Amino acid sequence: MRSEEIEVHTGSDEVVRDLTRACERFLEGVDGDGLLHVWVPHATAGLAVLETGAGSDEDLLAALGDLLPRDDRWRHRHGSPGHGRDHVLPALLPPYATIPVLGGVLALGTWQSVCLVDTNVDNPVRKVRLSFLAG
Repeated sequence: MRSEEIEVHTGSDEVVRDLTRACERFLEGVDGDGLLHVWVPHATAGLAVLETGAGSDEDLLAALGDLLPRDDRWRHRHGSPGHGRDHVLPALLPPYATIPVLGGVLALGTWQSVCLVDTNVDNPVRKVRLSFLAG
């Protein structure tokens, strides 16, 4: 197994950050088959595999805003107003993703990207652990 932790700067806005290139860099030198496991060790962020750049990332954030409004309904109340919703996010977008690797290359579909989804505006830096498990 090979593993590495990277830092992702998400800033102070809700974001969908494409991690695909970082995943590809991590796999450089791998020539076999296996699995890439991506893990976000945070209680307020998740991972998604989706198309980016054509509006899907903004659509996802809008849908999360509809499902998990940033208001005062949440019992978890520390941080910025509505921050409790950020703690519910990983139940909908888990903090992990596993992607097949074939011949050292991510086996993603044509329009798929591996993305960090972060709605927590109080935490501008995230850690992401990439682990390759050889087949």
